[in-house]
Amino acid sequence: MSLPTQSPAQTCGSAAPGKTEVLQSRVRQLLSSVIEEHRRASGEYSKATQMLWSRIGQALEGGKLTRPRLVMLGHEAFAPASVDNAEFGEVSERVVLLGCAFELLHGSLLMHDDVIDRDFTRRGRPTLSALYRDDALARGKSAENAEHAGHAAAIIAGDLLLAAAIKLALRAADSLPQAAIIENSFHQAIHHAGAGELEDLLFSLDPAPAQVQEVLRMEKLKTAAYSFQVPLHTGALLAGADAAGAAALANIGSQLGVAYQLIDDVLGTFGDPARTGKSIESDLREGKSTILTAMAASTPGFTEDLQRFRDRGTDVQAMRSALESTGAERFARQLAQDLCASATSASRALGLPAHVSTELEGFAGLILNRGA
Repeated sequence: MSLPTQSPAQTCGSAAPGKTEVLQSRVRQLLSSVIEEHRRASGEYSKATQMLWSRIGQALEGGKLTRPRLVMLGHEAFAPASVDNAEFGEVSERVVLLGCAFELLHGSLLMHDDVIDRDFTRRGRPTLSALYRDDALARGKSAENAEHAGHAAAIIAGDLLLAAAIKLALRAADSLPQAAIIENSFHQAIHHAGAGELEDLLFSLDPAPAQVQEVLRMEKLKTAAYSFQVPLHTGALLAGADAAGAAALANIGSQLGVAYQLIDDVLGTFGDPARTGKSIESDLREGKSTILTAMAASTPGFTEDLQRFRDRGTDVQAMRSALESTGAERFARQLAQDLCASATSASRALGLPAHVSTELEGFAGLILNRGA
């Protein structure tokens, strides 16, 4: 999943752009260091695992590092002014550690997601699964066995990244009064992502799309929690926020995260693949329950139209027309807009520092205008 790269708050204002650039540089350095540390250590006992870590490093290159930015934003929302305006000292080093932990978690979930979705390309590049599949094909294995080898390697890589992520998150919170709460929140992000993936999978086994509220719950679990809600929540806790303040900021992140996924659903059917890098038919073909199919399912005949499309009885343009006629796209975009409006209103009501509210509003604007 790809998140916004820059908000309007970073193109104007005072020190925000500089701090963001420093944060991203520090996170990239730490990511490289962690991967290289594991690569070298594994070389002592397994050359194959050493190669796996090299490929993991290649797979994680080029990330937009939005989750670390959200950790920093959560921290700045509650940090004392003297700390908030300081250069990267002890507290801010914790932000770097925790931001890196979320990037490793993201990498882990992507590795596993490629297996679940049986994908061999991501952002136009071969996945780690594809590299090991191709290795197996070169050894004369059948396509079926080669794909199994590729997916198995990706599962192992995801597990290694997950372990590394948890270790960094614990380092970030070490010795803080809120350490146990931060640890619990990070673990909750993992468990929620797993729950969302499971519900997504089970929904795809049902011939009829899931209901709207079921899809919204699934998207909150699968995407919003670890990508928006928990980075803001744990960043706030790093700064010493009380439970109520951190929870209120986390709720803002949850709303933004669900809005992000709603727009992602729209782009997965009505977007321009040249701009989004997303197929406009894979979600429909694979039986994914999205906000579009959930909303359209109440229209008589739509479920039958969808099944004909999955049976290759109609083409994607006919399916898009059927969806459009139900008003599903308008519904999804309006719901995303309502969630973003609620999030930005809540950020102002919390009395957050002005630049934090502005940045959150910037995220909302980017979410709503993706693919435009």
